[in-house]
Amino acid sequence: MRNDDTATGARPEGAQPAPSRLGADLKASRQMASRLRLLVKGDPEPDQQAWATMGQALWEGDPLADDLVAWMHEFGMARAWPLFERALAAPRDLNETTAAPLRQFVCRTAGWPDWVREDLMIEGAQALRGTGLHGMMVLRDAGLMAGYQASAINQTLVMTGSLHKGAQRRVAETTSWWLACTEEGGMAPGGAGFMMTLRVRVMHALVRHQLGHSPKWDAASLGVPVNQLDMQATYLAFSVVQLLSLKTTGVWLSRRESEAVMHLWRYIGWLMGVDERYLCDDEQQGRTLLYQNVLSQASADETSVMLGQALMDEPLQRLYPNLPGLRGRFNKARHLSLVRWFVGSQGMRALGLPATLPWYPLLTMGPFLLRSLVLHAVPGLMPVWRRWAGQRQRDYLKVLMGAHGSPHLTGGAHPAKRQAG
Repeated sequence: MRNDDTATGARPEGAQPAPSRLGADLKASRQMASRLRLLVKGDPEPDQQAWATMGQALWEGDPLADDLVAWMHEFGMARAWPLFERALAAPRDLNETTAAPLRQFVCRTAGWPDWVREDLMIEGAQALRGTGLHGMMVLRDAGLMAGYQASAINQTLVMTGSLHKGAQRRVAETTSWWLACTEEGGMAPGGAGFMMTLRVRVMHALVRHQLGHSPKWDAASLGVPVNQLDMQATYLAFSVVQLLSLKTTGVWLSRRESEAVMHLWRYIGWLMGVDERYLCDDEQQGRTLLYQNVLSQASADETSVMLGQALMDEPLQRLYPNLPGLRGRFNKARHLSLVRWFVGSQGMRALGLPATLPWYPLLTMGPFLLRSLVLHAVPGLMPVWRRWAGQRQRDYLKVLMGAHGSPHLTGGAHPAKRQAG
């Protein structure tokens, strides 16, 4: 809101009052968004209607997935989850005897929406594979770590117990999903990224069901668990935030590449359950949505510090094939310098991280920019680079995962048995 003295906007007649977390500390959230504001064209400040829409988004879940999970609990999770897996694998086998919530979920997600352009989807995935290990690093540091400053989103991790399951595992599983989404054919119906995204969507619905029935969940303050506003924040982290973090560390991307990445993540966000009202194809519009979302978020608290410090030490827990101590310490320092570049000194304090200098991005920005320009200028060089960079991403997943893979996301063990945590 332009008036910092109020965090309420005009809401539609009959709508619920916004949860108290909305704009709870506009001074702190403006500080958190101050760097982003410099990169947004025009006036991104939310008017009263936009503010009221964000307030109502905190009350919105994902009806399609929520209906499916309600049926799963009623039918019996041990029996329902295998049926869900079989339906995902063979949607054509669905018939009138299939439970309506399961049939509707699979049928409504089985095909691409009319607005999807397959050529842009493919180009977006290619562009992200071409970012190599640096693309994975900035997504972790600008998307995940910086996002921990939004403390209300952290509450689901705290209340489901995920806070204590290890940052290394969360990074490995998220990376596994991201790579599946960006691999060749990954987001085609039935592709690895497509299947994993739908499983994640149902996991989010399981969390909503679990916490929504918990007396410990303060809905008046937090809204619905894993609500539309917070899902939008996650979607924007993987699209707008990653594009910004790449460009501000020397990775030049063409307008077409940026458009393709935005289009790819618009579809992934839609498949994840983000309502189309909160998605966009245009990067500048995405920056405005991100700025407004950040303004709406609650400021950092003790959960930000717990999560930030756990993620800070995550590089020490990776399964390096050689020199684990040296590589772990170097990667920890390198990640901290990138986080400092993205969040500034005040953000480092909010996350409980030690003071450091942004030495890594300062050293590599020039070489990254030169490499990007050469790759775009020399005909035939980019496809070769993307194959090599994409393979490096896949190889590094082994360092994060080890030899056991990720049954949590690939279907080897259904997440319902783990209480959606």
